[in-house]
Amino acid sequence: MACWSAENATKAYLRALKMGKRGKEPDVAEFISAIAAGNNAQHMVITCAGVAGSTALALVAASRQTGGRVVCILNSLEHYQASKNALGNYRDCIDFVIGDAKLLLNDYKTADFVLVDCNISDHKGVLRAAQEVAKHGEGGALIVGYNALNKGPCWSSSEFKTHFLPIGEGLLVIRKGAANKVGSDGVNNNNCRKIRSRWVVKVDKWTGEEHVFRITSPFPEEMIKA
Repeated sequence: MACWSAENATKAYLRALKMGKRGKEPDVAEFISAIAAGNNAQHMVITCAGVAGSTALALVAASRQTGGRVVCILNSLEHYQASKNALGNYRDCIDFVIGDAKLLLNDYKTADFVLVDCNISDHKGVLRAAQEVAKHGEGGALIVGYNALNKGPCWSSSEFKTHFLPIGEGLLVIRKGAANKVGSDGVNNNNCRKIRSRWVVKVDKWTGEEHVFRITSPFPEEMIKA
């Protein structure tokens, strides 16, 4: 995926906030929108357990910032009709497909952002399918599971780094980086300099509000620990 864009993230966050018509208290959807847009996602896929709502709108907001497209996988025709009604004027901004998410994800190997509702049937199987698809993509991919709180430990591997963020009902973030292109001189030829990052959540002891920060460092992990 592309280098992190704070400008895209901020604009998508504010757009999603406006589209959700909440106006005051931000929801997890706005944070998802910021993650997708900040990573300049071009092909976004969301799998929903039921009717598509605020999280689908979050990806629409991100797509308007990045110029990308959004695909929504639903498991029934009933949910399709209800989703179209729920999304109102934004329903035509999403391509809908209906069927088993574990099978359909295989058709989206170019996806660079996959959003999985962990309330979906066999959510672990769907996350595995998303990760298998990410393996075959040419660029990096970001997989985010929402409603992940109290779902138990999900699939993990040394090839994927899994992070849990205590935001909303819980976000599970899995990044699949693009393969490094190394020249004959042993120098990394990627356009972006390799940067280590981590998410930090701070709770204001006076208001109880959660503040989430993404801390990046261009230095090796050994230097960070020093």
